[in-house]
Amino acid sequence: MSSDVLFLQIFPYVAVTIMVVMGIYRNVNDRFTYSSLSSQFLENGKLFWGSVPFHYGIITVLVGHLIGFLIPTGVKAWNGVPVRLYVLEITALAFGLMALIGLVTLAIRRLSDPRVQVVSTGMDFVLLLLLLVQTVTGLWTAVFYRWGSGWYVQAAVPYLYSLFAFKPQIGYVAGLPLVTKIHIINFWALCAIFPFTRLVHLVSLPFTYVTRPYQRVIWYRRDTNRPAPNPGTLPSVSQGAGVPTGLGHSDFYGRMTNTGWQGAIHKDAAV
Repeated sequence: MSSDVLFLQIFPYVAVTIMVVMGIYRNVNDRFTYSSLSSQFLENGKLFWGSVPFHYGIITVLVGHLIGFLIPTGVKAWNGVPVRLYVLEITALAFGLMALIGLVTLAIRRLSDPRVQVVSTGMDFVLLLLLLVQTVTGLWTAVFYRWGSGWYVQAAVPYLYSLFAFKPQIGYVAGLPLVTKIHIINFWALCAIFPFTRLVHLVSLPFTYVTRPYQRVIWYRRDTNRPAPNPGTLPSVSQGAGVPTGLGHSDFYGRMTNTGWQGAIHKDAAV
């Protein structure tokens, strides 16, 4: 068995199977972790300068790949005009560089900030490494093997179609440069680790937000001309219950006289 058969024909099916099965398993059995598990509250500065360019860059590049996969004939027609081909290639390169800058910033943040390190896992670093490999090999291909949008729709897209049809034809990509083949294989590796990483937030859609119990928080200032009520007349909190005695579960009234305001939370009112 050749390495091309192993990594370009067999490995894709293994990776996608792991992604689907374990993704569903994690969503059903450990749904609380089905998110990005953001560490923004620990460090926000580097996160902003890393996350924003990375997301803008990688999403644009992914959308470009998706368009090429869905309408390859349209991309071929677009590239038929040299000026449009140049615009497409330069735009893709610019957004790829943006993604790389953001990714490097995020990697430095996770490696250098002690507080972020505390909440980091081994899989976080594996994910960063694979994303760096994916981004660098993509940029390497764009710079040293130009007109990637052209050979992508002529070689990579037919290869992907053959996989989805369960009639793999690796001949489409077997002759591509080594760095480009690493780019393809690394993509399947990302698919395999997808359900074990923070990337699951990509498919965590907030459908339940529409039907969630709504809540309204109202703050109003206390009339400073009125004397503060006797603490003995305020409702007390039951031990371990967390709800003031004498109040229903739908209402909770609180008071903070030292800051000059009172508050009321009504769970039966709109946000």
